[in-house]
Amino acid sequence: MNASAESRPARLTVGVVGAGRVGPALAAALQLAGHRPVAASGVSDASVRRAAVLLPDVPLVTPAEVLARAELVLLTVPDDALPALVEGLAETGAIRPGQLLVHTSGRFGTGVLDPALRAGALPLALHPAMTFTGTSVDVQRLAGCSFGVTAPDELRLAAEALVIEMGGEPEWIAEESRPLYHAALALGANHLVTLVAQAMELLRTAGVAAPDRMLGPLLGAALDNALRSGDAALTGPVARGDAGTVAAHVAELRKHAPQAVAGYLAMARTTADRALAQGLLKPELAEDLLGVLADGETR
Repeated sequence: MNASAESRPARLTVGVVGAGRVGPALAAALQLAGHRPVAASGVSDASVRRAAVLLPDVPLVTPAEVLARAELVLLTVPDDALPALVEGLAETGAIRPGQLLVHTSGRFGTGVLDPALRAGALPLALHPAMTFTGTSVDVQRLAGCSFGVTAPDELRLAAEALVIEMGGEPEWIAEESRPLYHAALALGANHLVTLVAQAMELLRTAGVAAPDRMLGPLLGAALDNALRSGDAALTGPVARGDAGTVAAHVAELRKHAPQAVAGYLAMARTTADRALAQGLLKPELAEDLLGVLADGETR
């Protein structure tokens, strides 16, 4: 804790239900802002280790006990587990009127917290658009991180303040848009990890000794160009309409990495469609290219 935070009185007691990668990092960020983590729940060995590193001296207790001790409760469980958790906490009377209940699911807005709202809780959906490692570096990465925020009108200022205190930037997402918002992030971030890991495997197979060093500058430039220019940043054989090169790629992948063929074809087809729509891929070259991709899909 830095000196300025240490000298301020704690404003809210903070609890974490689900000591996965996200909850302890957010609680640690709130602690830096002057709030006081008082309890967390987690049963796995990894959860215990994370809590010990990011929230030292904070006791691990049951979810119900977390709610009994904290004024602000972070519900940081997997998306599919969230509805049952909220219902269970409400049914057992664990939720107190006036308690701030914050979930970090990208998929859900505040509707999933309706059982808690009926029990008198104040519902917030604060989803950090960041990938987490479960280490102290996550707290640093929150600086400038966008949060997908959904909140009742009367709690918008509170939601905004919490995000800013954690170092983030609030981005308001309508309740009905949460699933689409989350799908976009998964498409960009989660699938990126899969693509990069697969590319490194293929480079190793091709004899490249340091695939990470080779890909780093290339992917960094591609990401920067894509964020700046969108589809106009497309390059490579698909955007150029090099059907022969794409056919050779597919043949080599079938020989050395058949598990990568379906993904390559799907992304190449999507890239071709977008390049055509942007006028980057010449229609006279697109016919042969799309034929190669269709042939690859039927084999």
